[in-house]
Amino acid sequence: MSADHPGAAMRADSRFTPGTFTPAPGRGRLVRMLAAQTATETKLALRNGEQVLLTLIIPLALLIGLTELPIIDVGHPRVDWVTPRVLALAIMSTGFTSQAISLGFDRRYGVLKRLAATALPRWLLVAGRVLSGLLVIVVQLVVLGGVAALLGWSPQLVGVGPAIGLLVLGALSFGALGVLLGGSLRAEVVLAVANAVWFILLLAGGIAVPMSSLPVGLADVVDLLPSGALAGGLTDTLARGSDSDAVPYLVLVAWTVVPAAIASRTTRLT
Repeated sequence: MSADHPGAAMRADSRFTPGTFTPAPGRGRLVRMLAAQTATETKLALRNGEQVLLTLIIPLALLIGLTELPIIDVGHPRVDWVTPRVLALAIMSTGFTSQAISLGFDRRYGVLKRLAATALPRWLLVAGRVLSGLLVIVVQLVVLGGVAALLGWSPQLVGVGPAIGLLVLGALSFGALGVLLGGSLRAEVVLAVANAVWFILLLAGGIAVPMSSLPVGLADVVDLLPSGALAGGLTDTLARGSDSDAVPYLVLVAWTVVPAAIASRTTRLT
């Protein structure tokens, strides 16, 4: 073959076509970035022993303990009344307490600041956390629902649809509160406040203790809390089989919109 041929000249210089290894800087596809960010957040949450204790072990222990031991007066069969409240506790633990603490310490250690300097848009960082929280909640519902079924739980099927709506609204409202707390205060303060609020809402927020057992004035206030609205709504739909009235939905929507609006102005990356 003649050396004057163009192809022969190219093969003589290189086996690759020109431009094969030319850098082409630019961010990847948003869907792949979101999937990678969501997977990373989910793995970190499920590998963190403290978060697993808070979001899964404690709700599981309360589900079994309150069902088998007549510590508090609930309806019968006990598992049908305990399970909706434990599901509400699981949503609160993941959406509020776990989210607030992880966000607070990510800010302290500069994780968010460094991620914000990459090609990841801010909305994608938030969306990754939201989707990760929803995946963890799905894991909680599967595990807690499976154990409750082994204990004899038989939810009213007519209430499953409304219950799913309440669970979604509950996750959004507690998630907004978690971002509001974790995105504005120091990590040490967030840790103390998030755990204190979790403990108070567990005992006096309509979850562990039925609202019928609370003083009249306190019960009226608890009805307007996200914990009371979620636990009461899930009990109405899953245990009684009655369609919950509009109050729990409106309460959860209010606890979603207002904290989210404030958090959008107060959340800091550092």
